Amino acid sequence: MTPDQVQALFTRADSTSAGGDFLCARWGRPIVPVVFGVDEATLATIKGAIEAVVALAGHRMAETDPELGANLMVFFFRDWAELPEVPNLDRLLPDLGPLCARLEAQGANQYRVFRFDPDGAIRAVFVFLRMDRDLAAMPAADLALAQAAGVMLSWGDGAFAARPPLARMGGTVVLRPEIAGLIRAAYDPVLPAASRDPAHALRLAARLGQAGAGA
Repeated sequence: MTPDQVQALFTRADSTSAGGDFLCARWGRPIVPVVFGVDEATLATIKGAIEAVVALAGHRMAETDPELGANLMVFFFRDWAELPEVPNLDRLLPDLGPLCARLEAQGANQYRVFRFDPDGAIRAVFVFLRMDRDLAAMPAADLALAQAAGVMLSWGDGAFAARPPLARMGGTVVLRPEIAGLIRAAYDPVLPAASRDPAHALRLAARLGQAGAGA
């Protein structure tokens, strides 16, 4: 991937800035997931996908977050109107009601909310999946892998609009090699946990190039 392509993946298209706002942030704390609205088999599939992508990044998971309990919350539901009825969720997301109304009006079937630590690293992520016809048609393993990749970094809002993060190789759905490589590169401990400098994309692209040269 070129530096410009990497930069585009972490730039918000809806920014008020002329060129958009760049932000590449990774998790700074162990990930503690909790999933709502699925059966036991699907739960195991989702957690397995998260574990696989966390291992790919060289990051860690834990049983509990000392501050939040769980810091990665994934909600499966049928209608946006269901979310404001979840007890205490509005305490974590004070603008939950207006947000759900806006997403319903847009016909959205998924949304992610990121929270950050003072150093800019990812502190928590809330994933909302409205199981419409399109999402319901996806195999659970594919949906889980795509969502696991989506929470590992602060991707821009349009990062996967034109091309999803998954690819089919030999009959198996996997992360696209460049996306897997980018996740690994972003978790290089030499790099900062978060950067708003577009030049950070040069560092990431350089690491991708080194990985390709050594492959």
